[in-house]
Amino acid sequence: MNNKNYGPPFMYDYYNTVNGSVSPSTLHAKNTALASYFSRYLLQEAISVFKWNLPDNWNKDYFLYCLYCYGFIAVCETDKFGVICQGCGLQGYDVYYQPTHVVITNPLLKGMLTPRIHRDCTLFKLQPNFSGIMDIVGYYADLLAIASESAGVNFVNSKLAYIFTAANKTVAESYKEAYDRVASGETAVVLDKSLERPDGSIGIQMMNSSVSQTYIADKILSDMQTIMQMFYTDIGLPNSNLQKRERMISDEVNANNVSTLSRADMWLENLKEVSRETNDMFGTNISVDWRARENKAVMKNDNTLDVDYSAV
Repeated sequence: MNNKNYGPPFMYDYYNTVNGSVSPSTLHAKNTALASYFSRYLLQEAISVFKWNLPDNWNKDYFLYCLYCYGFIAVCETDKFGVICQGCGLQGYDVYYQPTHVVITNPLLKGMLTPRIHRDCTLFKLQPNFSGIMDIVGYYADLLAIASESAGVNFVNSKLAYIFTAANKTVAESYKEAYDRVASGETAVVLDKSLERPDGSIGIQMMNSSVSQTYIADKILSDMQTIMQMFYTDIGLPNSNLQKRERMISDEVNANNVSTLSRADMWLENLKEVSRETNDMFGTNISVDWRARENKAVMKNDNTLDVDYSAV
């Protein structure tokens, strides 16, 4: 049986890059550029949850993108560059099926490095199964891209449109010119009487005359806000579940806060532990904490909600 597909999650190679790097959605956006746009945006939102203090000689973007996309990053000491962070692979098993070594390859480093974890290097990992969050990001990016496509199509389809019938090309061009003048904002457009049909009418018919019944873009945009709230809850960004009713009791808000912070708090606990280990091993001053305080919900006298999102 293939361990990467069926192995227990406590085995470090269960992070399997197939399930950890793609969207679990079964329906994907046709506009991949739009999905990529949302992926970049959501990934930055996820990275913004924690505030880091890293050594000055480290590239913070490299550290964070390795951590969130790959799921882990090693810290080791080199003769040429001193203490550095490096994207790596994992190697070996201990008695708890955890990796014993990291594998580092870099053209600016001599040969392949395989330092032992907890002895020669430390390993920051975001999640217990060593996976990144690109599956989470990809899932919500697909949903947002599909919803955005739907809203755009509905915007176009909800426009007032007309069909003209013309006996010849000259009449057709006259109708086009008249419509362009109306569309440009002219309040009064005069047509030649020769354009009338025998019954005195003009050859025009409106398409989609019931715009109010077919316009759903506002509902789609509201659903996109709900999707964003779901994503914020998954990654630990404070939110007050705004898609609920405006009048909420404090217990409902507190329950949402617990759901929002539970997973990210687990991530933070592990990251702080490795930060302390790295500081002890290499004399660094690495720290990580929440970027924003847990949102504080206060019920006012009129039974409405006042949420404080003030930063640390």
